[in-house]
Amino acid sequence: MLDMRRMQLLRAVVTSGSVTAAARNLGYTPSAVSQQMATLEKEAGITLLERSGRGVRPTEAGRLLTEYAALIGRQVAEAETALADLRAGRTGRVVVRYFATMGATLLAPALAELRREQPGLQVDLRLTGSDDPLPEVREGRADAALVVRPKEPGEPQDRLSVDGVRFVHLLDDTYRAVLPKGHRLATKRVLELTDLAEEPWVGSEWPGPCLDAILTACGAAGFSPDFVVESEDYATAQGFVAAGLGVSLVPVTGLAGHHPAVVVRKVRNPEPVRAIYAAVRGPGPDPDPLRGLLDALRRAATP
Repeated sequence: MLDMRRMQLLRAVVTSGSVTAAARNLGYTPSAVSQQMATLEKEAGITLLERSGRGVRPTEAGRLLTEYAALIGRQVAEAETALADLRAGRTGRVVVRYFATMGATLLAPALAELRREQPGLQVDLRLTGSDDPLPEVREGRADAALVVRPKEPGEPQDRLSVDGVRFVHLLDDTYRAVLPKGHRLATKRVLELTDLAEEPWVGSEWPGPCLDAILTACGAAGFSPDFVVESEDYATAQGFVAAGLGVSLVPVTGLAGHHPAVVVRKVRNPEPVRAIYAAVRGPGPDPDPLRGLLDALRRAATP
């Protein structure tokens, strides 16, 4: 088997034109270089150098091996550069699962910043449907997932779950009351949540952590909402409200370009809120590409 270091030494001898010059350039003794060349010729099973005046020149086999040594040298240099870029987070690939409202309001600006700072980083985006993305994170099929989960008072920003998934808090997305224009409560700037207790409700969330945030807040206010119609998305819910079918709660991130026939009001006592997290594998330090993504998400989540 050919020794790669001896091949690079052969390249130095051929490039400099003599064993003595190569030894001087590399800080070796001429005898050490000659010994290494003799060993390389034994490995190759063919003569690689022949004398030419006071120096040496490569045989056909020597030229062939020198060309491969140059190619290997370039590939090694490219590999070292690629590894340095990967360690610095400038290249690599991250797989992210996300849900629709966070895609537009949080993920899009974070990725725009990430593309400017790390143009070589590949981000594979996958929209979350009704399936739970956490198994993909646990099993390493996704590097991060944007999720909604309950937030306890005093809970640390980063929290490790019992199954090894770490939840990195990004933002608290508060809910607003959406009312038809002309509704009797539309004149109030801030509503008590109990103001909506006797109203017909338009559902804006499917069963899950987002709906749980609404039901928990209503339960704390002492009532259960009377849902008269369900919807699949926030725009549809606003359309039902605009038609006078009921009132609704929609998170702030779902109110971009709200329906012209509705009014939006703050709610308090309590204020419903859904906590948005990035779920990643943990514990331990995040790989550089993932750390860059999390930093960009945090900055995008800052008001």
